[in-house]
Amino acid sequence: MDGTKTEQMNRWAEVFLEYREQLLSLARRNLNPVLARRVTPEDVVQDTLSSACSKIDFFEKCPDIPVYFKLRTILFQTITSLERKHLQAEKRDAYKDLEVTENEDATQAQLNWNQFADTMTGPMTRVARMDRYALLKKAVEELPETDRQILEMRHFDGLGNLECARLLKIEPRAASIRYVRALQRLREKLTQFTEFRP
Repeated sequence: MDGTKTEQMNRWAEVFLEYREQLLSLARRNLNPVLARRVTPEDVVQDTLSSACSKIDFFEKCPDIPVYFKLRTILFQTITSLERKHLQAEKRDAYKDLEVTENEDATQAQLNWNQFADTMTGPMTRVARMDRYALLKKAVEELPETDRQILEMRHFDGLGNLECARLLKIEPRAASIRYVRALQRLREKLTQFTEFRP
């Protein structure tokens, strides 16, 4: 590896480390409780940062996408890869000692989205909740990128307004305005579905 490439990697490695705490929090919230018996959130973050260092081109392309969201993508890919390795290949061994309850079966992130859906319409039955969850995800995916980012950070990643502003490199007031506008757009989309009508 030449000196320029090494310097480039070292520079990015320092940037990645700035996001370590947010990635740790994200890993803790999304790690399958069964997988957590074999892998720690720290392991997930270490693998994520290692993978990020091997994908420098991914970070240098599309500079308008915040680094946090690119790291977040790699973290979810890492969790998926670890689940395949530990839970699918040896499913019986991984699951045999732990009884998974209904609450443990869903990730904390999914529970957060369900609670978010509740704020739109009020609590419903489990089946209705599952339908609503799928519709909510679909509606969010159809929003502009900036709207998706702020909603995912606030409701999926559990971040506050100040932290969102810092990660997006915008002023807290701008982050707050972006969040309110994103919510308004999402509500407008959700009224297309009877499950979200008053």
